[in-house]
Amino acid sequence: MAVTRAQQPVVTAPVPLPVRSRLAHPALLLTGIVLVALNMRACLAAVSPMVAEIQRTFGLSATASGLITTVPVLFQGVGAPLTPRLTRRFGAERVVLGAVLVLGAGVLLRVLPSVFALYAGCVVIGVAIAVLNVSMPGLVKREFPDRAATMTGVYSTTMLVGATLAAGTSVPLEHALGGGWRASLGAWSLLALIAAVAWLPQVLRARQEKAAAAAAAQPGKPIEGLWKSPLAWQISLFMGISSLLVYTLVAWMPTILADHGMDRGQAGLVFAFSNLVQVAGAFLVPLMAGRMTSQRALAVTMAALNGLGIAMLLVVPVSAAWATAAVLGVAQGGSLGLGLAFIVLRTGTAAGAAQLGGMSQAIGYLVAAAGPVGAGALHQLTGGWDATLVLMLVLALVVGAAGFGAGRNRTL
Repeated sequence: MAVTRAQQPVVTAPVPLPVRSRLAHPALLLTGIVLVALNMRACLAAVSPMVAEIQRTFGLSATASGLITTVPVLFQGVGAPLTPRLTRRFGAERVVLGAVLVLGAGVLLRVLPSVFALYAGCVVIGVAIAVLNVSMPGLVKREFPDRAATMTGVYSTTMLVGATLAAGTSVPLEHALGGGWRASLGAWSLLALIAAVAWLPQVLRARQEKAAAAAAAQPGKPIEGLWKSPLAWQISLFMGISSLLVYTLVAWMPTILADHGMDRGQAGLVFAFSNLVQVAGAFLVPLMAGRMTSQRALAVTMAALNGLGIAMLLVVPVSAAWATAAVLGVAQGGSLGLGLAFIVLRTGTAAGAAQLGGMSQAIGYLVAAAGPVGAGALHQLTGGWDATLVLMLVLALVVGAAGFGAGRNRTL
């Protein structure tokens, strides 16, 4: 039975509806969302090709080098629960602008000549992305109530496009700028500045229309008992374990292929192809979800594709590498898009979407942060990758069970 607030007697008063000004033209809003979304993975993906150089610069151990990518993921989980309070107090527009500016500052902090600055920048980046991760579903729910799933597909796809571009251009940027890894990574702060400028019209609109902005900032009461809701936990587990599978393969897939005899250059191309295919999954799956009353079959399909790709990596890692990359790309991109779509489809208000986003992404990224480290530790313990991949297969089954529950036609 649906858990909805519509079942409770509510006395409503007339609420002023937001009226769009020229500054709030839908094209400007869409441009702002796309540019913000481009930043949400780019600065994470850009660092991966540079880890070896950073390690040499500071004389870091392999474990300490791994923290460069793990710390931002961990702090995405830590920062997520704070965002709904920020949006209620300051409004979503200002919070997004502040988060983008903080993200750009974190990118610059990360390239200063200090190990402390390196990790401090990673923390700042993680918290800023957490705020954006939670704010965007609420904004989409508020601004595009009839097309929330479609717009979720747009911005989840844009995030992956940003990651793909960053991973592919980090080394060329290093050569073009001539400043080593610091110049290459620092250049991504310009993208954050561009996004901030593009987002300014939305902040100006909110100032011009204070009454409408106040109504839009929290159009409904927070969801009561969210952390006790089975549906909220199912969505959170679907996102969390799906993200764990993604980040584990981001960290180790090229190494797994190379350890089975594939040339490292070719392993990198296979991995890049998988990332490219993720873009298609992230765009198409939310579109499909928005046209369905129940998304159970879609969630189980994504989990099954994840399991199939992991099984192929376990059984035929080299001979079927390109097919494996395609299957995993659809599964990983589709799972990201579907997890974000659940946030807007399972809530009735923008405030509810922000609150569920805070919970699901706090759990999700805390769980995901354990993936790369745990996989590396298990590999070191067993001397191979079989145990890690078998455990990932089991987790794919858990994702399917969680997605089956999350896909029910219910509203928090």
